[in-house]
Amino acid sequence: MLSSYLKGLGLGAGLILAIGSQNAHVLRMGLLRRRVGLVVAVCMLCEAMLIAGGVAGVGGAVQANPTLLAAARWGGALFLAAYGLRAWRNAFRSGALHPREHAGDDGSLRGALAATLAVTLLNPHVYLDTVVLLGAVGGQQGDQGKWWFALGAMCAAFAWFPLLGYGARLLAPWFARPAAWRMLDGCIGLVMLALAAGLVADARAAG
Repeated sequence: MLSSYLKGLGLGAGLILAIGSQNAHVLRMGLLRRRVGLVVAVCMLCEAMLIAGGVAGVGGAVQANPTLLAAARWGGALFLAAYGLRAWRNAFRSGALHPREHAGDDGSLRGALAATLAVTLLNPHVYLDTVVLLGAVGGQQGDQGKWWFALGAMCAAFAWFPLLGYGARLLAPWFARPAAWRMLDGCIGLVMLALAAGLVADARAAG
């Protein structure tokens, strides 16, 4: 069970730490100290629901079908390898997170809620990451293991969003430095490639 939890934690962290509109929005709201609790809570709740839905739905279908299970292992390994290599490629670029470039709310409670839901649920990558990828990999962990895997992935989100939102004023100068993102992308690449290697090993062991 610990192994499944750590796999979920590692994969969830690798996916959620990447630069994107959701992280930029949370950071911006944290810098402005505007509806931070609401923004963080909405992000965590959405991530948890998507992860649970993926593990219960996609994961269950994959686990019940040996052909789908094999396809998920090899497909997941390919996707993770590509993701890891992309992270390493990004590590050589001069990218940074500029939160003030991302607006979208008028300061009201409704505006903050709408903007947060938009950057979270209108991003197609979130479904590929949480529902499809995490669901498929979680489905390979067994009936009990998949929920430990889901818990690990959720814990990554539960740790990241409060850290980003409430620690924004401390973290923003660090995130604004391209070198910091290069280092982070390099670590993400290592995690993704290690997980891809694990899926390949599982696929080969299963025959």
